[in-house]
Order: sequence, then structure tokens, then C-alpha cells
Amino acid sequence: MNAPEKLPLPDIQSVVDRRNVYINRVGVKSLVHPLRVRAADGSVVSTVATVDMTVGLPPEVKGTHMSRFVEVLQDHHDALDAAGFAALLERMISRLDARSGMIEMRFPYFIRKRAPVSGVESLLDYKVVLRAELDAAGAVFTTRVSAPATSLCPCSKEISEYGAHNQRSEITITVEADSALTIEAIAGIAEQEASCEVYGLLKRPDEKWVTERAYDNPKFVEDLVRDIALRLDADARVRRFTVEAENFESIHNHSAYALVERAK
Repeated sequence: MNAPEKLPLPDIQSVVDRRNVYINRVGVKSLVHPLRVRAADGSVVSTVATVDMTVGLPPEVKGTHMSRFVEVLQDHHDALDAAGFAALLERMISRLDARSGMIEMRFPYFIRKRAPVSGVESLLDYKVVLRAELDAAGAVFTTRVSAPATSLCPCSKEISEYGAHNQRSEITITVEADSALTIEAIAGIAEQEASCEVYGLLKRPDEKWVTERAYDNPKFVEDLVRDIALRLDADARVRRFTVEAENFESIHNHSAYALVERAK
């Protein structure tokens, strides 16, 4: 008898499909995979990504080869940077015999920060989404970074005899750029334009510093997105951007939200 792996098996997905319907995206979603990302200083950040990988499927092709997506991803061993992400997209499209394709990776990214007074170091996590897409119009690469921050209400400060209400904010910047903007650079823009950035670990002198920093730098949610938009608009590398800010209000049971979107 023949061994099971030697038996001829029908390849149904290679049968010609006669319905004449092009499929814009077909592939795998929510594939969890370990990932190493090249940091701005050349070091490597280890994380775990949730990955979507799709290609366009011609109308005459019945099905794509789903296993090849996983093979392409698992064959990538180097720490991921901008050039490596572009190469990964090209390999996927070539391996699947496709003309268009998309890869999206969502993962937590850790940046080591130093507290402002004590200098104590700690890791802070950021939400990152990398997306690469290629079609007849060309390749598009976007980086999305969500950074935690502190915002302090200007109105509360103005009308109160002492104190002002503040809250945790999440600032999300999505950038399409001609040349790579690092995750660290995008996170830095968000933090620099907030009332104050946040840290993973603070000592008492640091707590005093961040409290006073936020009080001296009050911002509405509208101020956050406008100030960041001006920064990105002045950056010649940026082709398109979206800036979102959500303040998780401390005196309301709802959030305050604002968005600026622009193609330059």
C-alpha cells in the first residue's frame, strides 16, 4: 500500500471557477504569532502580534492557498523594520501568485522610559498597528500608535479656586509617510503635545513633577488633536495622517473625543 503522504489527493481549490467574481481580499485573520521589532536605537523589542494576511483572488481561481500565508510569516526570522515589512509583503504576494495583497500586524510595543526627576527606568506599553498594502496603484505603508497620556481641563482650572480635574487620555496617531517614521517618534509627538506624559514607575518627586507639569499645561481634547495635527502637517515626510484623542473623563461617565484627518 502507498504511504498516506504519497496518495494522489484532489486539489479542489485549483479547479477553474466560472462565476467570474473577483475577490478583493482572501486569506487569514487573527493569526497570533511571536514578533521581534527593530527599535529606533537598533535594539530589538519582543512582542506577540495578531496578524491579518490577504491577497486579491482572480475571478477564475476557485480558492487561495491558505497554508502559504502561515508559511510566509513563519519563514520571516529577522527583527521587523520598514524594509523588512515591505519585503514580507512582496514575498507573500509572490508566494500566493497574486497581484495585490495586505498585511496588518497589531501588537503591544514596549518603550523604556526614565522618570523625570528620579531617573528610575520602567517599561511603558503602546498599542501599535503596522499595515502594508500593495495594488495596481502602488504600495502604501501606515503606522498607527496609541499612546497613553494625561490631560488637564483648562476650564476646570480657570473656574476652580484650587485644583483642576484631569484624566487619562489615549492619543492615537496614524501616519502614511514617504520615509519611515519610527514608533518611538510617533509616540513622542503624542506625549509632547499632551498635558503630561505617563510613566510605568514614579517616585514621590516624580509624582510632584508630573502633577505640576499637567497643571501648568492644561489642554482640551480639541487642543490635543490640533497641536499634533500642526506638528504632522509641518513634517515633509508625512503624506496623510489621522489624529484621535479620547479623554476618559474623571467627572463624567463618558469620554470626550476629537479627530483630525488630513491628506497633504
